[in-house]
Amino acid sequence: MAPLIIFDLDGTLAESKQPLTSEMADLLSRLIDQTCVAVISGGALSQFLKQVVTQLQNGVNLSNLYLLPTSGAAFYEFQNSDWKKIYEERFSEKEAHTIETAIRAAAEETDLIDFSKPAWGERIEYRGGQVTLSALGQQAPPSLKKEWDPDHTKRKMLQAEIAERLPEFSVGIGGATSIDVTKRGVDKAYGVRKLCERLHISEPDALYVGDELESGGNDEAIYKTSVQTRSVKDPLETAQLIELLLARIAQKAIF
Repeated sequence: MAPLIIFDLDGTLAESKQPLTSEMADLLSRLIDQTCVAVISGGALSQFLKQVVTQLQNGVNLSNLYLLPTSGAAFYEFQNSDWKKIYEERFSEKEAHTIETAIRAAAEETDLIDFSKPAWGERIEYRGGQVTLSALGQQAPPSLKKEWDPDHTKRKMLQAEIAERLPEFSVGIGGATSIDVTKRGVDKAYGVRKLCERLHISEPDALYVGDELESGGNDEAIYKTSVQTRSVKDPLETAQLIELLLARIAQKAIF
């Protein structure tokens, strides 16, 4: 059994921007009580708390849970009844403005986003260590997000245009409708390496679970590490995997 299980959030543990289901919350709580668990995704810390932490069972061992928001640009662990920031690779206001300008120019060039039209919440969000473009807005319904770019074509176009304008930053595909911009070299692989170092766990002894491990997916950066990987298609498949992991823990089996 891997001593560290790392999960993507949207599309893996929950639907986009949605809280864990009661079943997933129960399974994840049981897993956290048995081993170290981390969640890494493009959202801000507030989104992690809303979607994951507040849904877990009362009394769960939060000291076994590690949160890496903004695609690994920040890292939090639970200490003395609160979430303590271990690090954050923050942007300056000037950097954030430069990134937003590039995002708007890329959107206009590709003709994929019309900022003059209404959206479901903010389209560009500054998250400290990350600036995120959400094509339909942060709060768009999950069904519309899934329909917008099912084959990654639109996001790849936006990613390429933004990256061309921001060679000094890392530009990656985020969720179903989003592009994430972080400091150069700061991505999920960066976060996973920092996490493993912090816990003194070798990368091959950790397992990463995500729904977009394919080329161009938002979990692809994980392949720059040597962690084990398990691809899932949705939260239902993740739940089945956690059930298997819990059974193997009970049997003291080796994953």
